[in-house]
Amino acid sequence: MDNKIIQGTSCSISSHHCKCFEKLTKEEQSFLDANSVKIKYHKREVICKQGGFVSHVMFVEKGLAKVYLDNGVNSLVLKIIPSGNLLGLTSLSDDLNTYQYSAMAYVETEIKQIDISVFRQLVRSNAEFAKEVIDILSANSVQIYGRFFCLTHKQAYGRLADILLCLSNRVFKQTEFDLPLSRKDLAELSGMSSETVIRMLKKFSDDGLIQMNGKSLKVLDFDRLVRISEIG
Repeated sequence: MDNKIIQGTSCSISSHHCKCFEKLTKEEQSFLDANSVKIKYHKREVICKQGGFVSHVMFVEKGLAKVYLDNGVNSLVLKIIPSGNLLGLTSLSDDLNTYQYSAMAYVETEIKQIDISVFRQLVRSNAEFAKEVIDILSANSVQIYGRFFCLTHKQAYGRLADILLCLSNRVFKQTEFDLPLSRKDLAELSGMSSETVIRMLKKFSDDGLIQMNGKSLKVLDFDRLVRISEIG
């Protein structure tokens, strides 16, 4: 599927696949592996908590997670993290020793936890590794800017179209897939009520844009969804 087709969307799903580990020497990779552990998180399990002390950077090896801000009453989803992406990079600075957001597993997820002092050491000693990390941070910032634009300027149909396009293009990379998110999750992502999302999904289905059967979702008219996303 052509990535150009969703350039007009404000995708909530990270698209910058991590390539920084490819820049490590064999010795550096062995050093990193010796200071890493793999953890499995169940569906809905919290991966890290906003305000908690940072002890490691996390690499999502398998699964799907959401990154969000939470004040105890309301929450705002910043982005969705599929496999092949890093969590915790905002705390690389010695001045930020706490997590600036929370993360939760949407599905069964496997995380590689890397000692943050080791990760920082590799950033300082390997320029190419550091450049890749900076590129990830830059891509994350641009993505979040686009997400805020989507939430504040797009109409409801455009916001929902964005989410469906991004799931199809960036997570499953096909037009037919089992939707891992509940209607409540979709509502949270799009800044709408669950009832509104249910009504709009039915509208999309009636209009021949998508086909739904239980958790199975098929995008029938990708181009029309893109146009809905663009006009917002």
